[in-house]
Amino acid sequence: MRPENSVDNMPLNKELDLTDFHCIQCHACCRESGYVRLGPEEPDAIAQYLGLDVHTFTNTYTRLTRDRQTLSLIEQTDGACIFLTDKGCKIQPVKPVQCENFPHKWKFSNFENICEWAKQQRQNKNHMPRIPNPSSSSK
Repeated sequence: MRPENSVDNMPLNKELDLTDFHCIQCHACCRESGYVRLGPEEPDAIAQYLGLDVHTFTNTYTRLTRDRQTLSLIEQTDGACIFLTDKGCKIQPVKPVQCENFPHKWKFSNFENICEWAKQQRQNKNHMPRIPNPSSSSK
């Protein structure tokens, strides 16, 4: 079992710089259980995209959050987002703002352990080529 604070047995002692983050479609974040909160206009947009009326969409694909403040997308039995398919996000063009903002505005604690982009970045930093010190090279 891998320690919670490591990626491929590499320590996670610094937070990754997300400046150059670009999603590589590993869908690991879509498999994490938890709320995908919907903003006020998002149920209408997603329902329209799916060709459903908003009432049918909300009854079929959402739940009320525990704080009873908003709707959240339901999950598949394994905890993955209900709209995650083998080909990716079924509602990609109208995906919730929460998804668009990941991982810049929010991320879950296990992000660096499961996101393939994050693992690649960490691995690249830990395997940077060493440049020999010119004073120690023989001539």
